[in-house]
Amino acid sequence: MKYKKNVYQSFALITQFGIHMIVPILMCTMLGVYIGKKYDMLLIVAPLFVIGALAGFRNIYRLAKKIYEQESDRDTRNVKKTK
Repeated sequence: MKYKKNVYQSFALITQFGIHMIVPILMCTMLGVYIGKKYDMLLIVAPLFVIGALAGFRNIYRLAKKIYEQESDRDTRNVKKTK
């Protein structure tokens, strides 16, 4: 039963990583397409795509850091309990 719980938690984590990466990229790209069509500057899409990718990487970094800190805190508490 615990194995299934770990599988579901891992799947949820991977899904969160994907969402945290895709949403900023899509939003910035759509904004770039909109601005490009409105002002006839289609080259604006590329820099906004890069900005979206950087924002996605930042989101993933923050999420991973938060998860790592939670796990290290949990490990520290488990070590104290066993003493």
